[in-house]
Amino acid sequence: MPLNDGLAKVDPSSAEGARFWASYLAHWTFWNHVRTVAAIAATTSLTIALYHRAGRA
Repeated sequence: MPLNDGLAKVDPSSAEGARFWASYLAHWTFWNHVRTVAAIAATTSLTIALYHRAGRA
């Protein structure tokens, strides 16, 4: 993972490390929220599809 590779290359106790961590955290949090919303949408879609399919049986 490119973000993880970049994080592994910086010294965590340096100023550059602190800046990189802040940037990393912002990117990771954003994409984690995107993944969460996508998972909820997929689960909701599957539940609705199964409900409608069960109604036809």
